[in-house]
Amino acid sequence: MILTECPRDAMQGWGKHIPTSDKAAYLNQLLKVGFDVLDFGSFVSSKSIPQLADTKDVIPLLDMSATRTKLLAIIANTRGAEEAVQFDEISYLGFPLSVSETFQMRNTNKTIEQSLVQVAEIQRLCVQHQKELVVYISMGFGNPYGDVYNADVAIKKVGTLSQLGVKTIAMSDTIGVAKPDNITYIFNSLIPEFRDIQIGAHFHSTPDTWKEKMDAAYSAGCRRYDSALKGIGGCPMAEDELVGNMATEHIIDWCDTLNIPLQINRAAFDVAYNMAAGVFIK
Repeated sequence: MILTECPRDAMQGWGKHIPTSDKAAYLNQLLKVGFDVLDFGSFVSSKSIPQLADTKDVIPLLDMSATRTKLLAIIANTRGAEEAVQFDEISYLGFPLSVSETFQMRNTNKTIEQSLVQVAEIQRLCVQHQKELVVYISMGFGNPYGDVYNADVAIKKVGTLSQLGVKTIAMSDTIGVAKPDNITYIFNSLIPEFRDIQIGAHFHSTPDTWKEKMDAAYSAGCRRYDSALKGIGGCPMAEDELVGNMATEHIIDWCDTLNIPLQINRAAFDVAYNMAAGVFIK
């Protein structure tokens, strides 16, 4: 199991300002847990995501000296990627590519075709700077805009990204509408076909749907998962009412029930879980 903890996703839509020092303290505690990846910040316009305008200020405050965790930053265009690749602390750049034309415009102010051009440019930057590009197939399980969607449309996007050399792709349930049959079909189609690509899941879910999503994805061979403590977060570009992230504690409990080993420090996780209440104050 490869676990990506997503405090960036939790923070980006949070209504109350989170001070830089509080972000850094929380992120440093998460680094002690031993997640594989920490989706910690973004190089996106501060007008779009004001909560994360201080990402460059947070980086020097992070203690990377004794952690196995690698940092991931979200970018929305080539300019953001050019900034992000300058930081040695960052290993992964994450880019959202939607199967919904409406959402791609809302999220990155570019069409899908224009965004694919950017993906190619960003992939070249990543190779040049020894980074790895992670592409999120946003609205990968459906969209609320009436844009044409079926599972094969999402699957075809993975083929296109494969040709660009992308090696890590997360199928993203941006508004929490994924159903077990669709999840099963998509991962059963992708994982055997693209053996050289790590296909993951970025699920948003309600408290009563997370388990069926995990059951379906894992049974279909998915082993990379994104989540956030307490299920906080969601995409502020998607809808007015956010559907939260899958809760990390649910995934951990689910793995324990099935005796799936995890390389995390449970004591450090408990501290981080308790800290979240102080970071995300309503």
